Amino acid sequence: MLAELQTIVDGLAARVGRPALIEDRRQRVVVYSEHAEPMDTVRRASILRRQTTPEVIAWFRQAGVLQSRTPVRTPACPELDLLPRVCLPICHDDLLLGFVWFIDAEGTMTDDDIKLASEATADLSLALYRENLLGELASQRETEAARTLLVDAPTSRAHAVRALLEEGVIAADGPTTALVAHLVTPGGQPPDEVGRIALEQALVHTRRWIGTRAALHLIRHDHGVLLMCGANGAGRPAPEAAATHLDEALQNTTRGLASITRTVVGIGQTYDELAEGLGSYDEALQSARVGVQLSALGRIVAWSNLGIYRVLTRLGDQHLDVGGVHPGLERLLRDETNQVLLETLEAYLDLAGNAHATAERLRLHRTTLYYRLQRVEQLAETDLKDGNERLCLHLALKLGRLTGDYQPAR
Repeated sequence: MLAELQTIVDGLAARVGRPALIEDRRQRVVVYSEHAEPMDTVRRASILRRQTTPEVIAWFRQAGVLQSRTPVRTPACPELDLLPRVCLPICHDDLLLGFVWFIDAEGTMTDDDIKLASEATADLSLALYRENLLGELASQRETEAARTLLVDAPTSRAHAVRALLEEGVIAADGPTTALVAHLVTPGGQPPDEVGRIALEQALVHTRRWIGTRAALHLIRHDHGVLLMCGANGAGRPAPEAAATHLDEALQNTTRGLASITRTVVGIGQTYDELAEGLGSYDEALQSARVGVQLSALGRIVAWSNLGIYRVLTRLGDQHLDVGGVHPGLERLLRDETNQVLLETLEAYLDLAGNAHATAERLRLHRTTLYYRLQRVEQLAETDLKDGNERLCLHLALKLGRLTGDYQPAR
């Protein structure tokens, strides 16, 4: 099928006398003709990586290529090193399948040239439609199997693993670790389509680095999933290395996107086989969500390093109530002037009630530290000499961090 598309694009380029490139509707490169100058950075990168960067995709969409069903001339963009182009939408029964792109650096592509090129899009639309259909069927089977692995039905998960092995999607069953990539948006909403494209590009890039048949990827409502699976071998990267690679890929694909403020990668624990990957996925998802709330943890957050937050994430959103853990601390949280008292209390509890270490960390005189702790006892109606009280206060502070009720400077 790709051979047919290649023949068509080569003929199209010869007909209009300039190089042509075909992308699908998500602006992934399908085929392209022989190229010569003039050529810009965007075209070179598209050919080398077989995809267009999300930053460029967003720019083209602002130019209206996604809505148009007629040829569009797009201007130059020096900031992106992007030359002027002519874009021909490829449609089948008004369904947008992709685009034909011509660089028109000197503006010499006439309306007659565009009309001549447009006449070839009928054959192109049929060929691309068949290619998309076959590709989507294979992709849907893999996607459905991956989704099945992330539901709580052991027999269904075991069946999905067998199907993936039989179809050769994965090379082998074995130890499985989940990574979850979360994109943080300004309003806390799920990422837009360009953001989701950036997310998928990063996942695919890391999957190829790991080994296409040694991992699965899936895009969900507000995050992406990468399941590393198969026997541990000399060439298989550690989950931490894969997470670092995914983090770097996310930084590259989201660069320049106003809709994405930062990214977080969560790492689950390793389970014995792919059918048990649901446990690792749940841990990676919770790790990423904690990382979204607590930016101080960094861009990569492992379940094994979450400490008390492992317990707190298991409570469920309906139970995350600081007042339910310690009513006195909730009263302190209501008044912003108590922030320094709360930070002092947290440092004291983090250091197991060691006054000397707390004073050193906060660079306080011991007398000042004792005064602040006494104020906490008075305002929260608590006794810091009581072990149960200290436990409840400490838990409530960490819960406040997770819910956003407590936002210390560090």
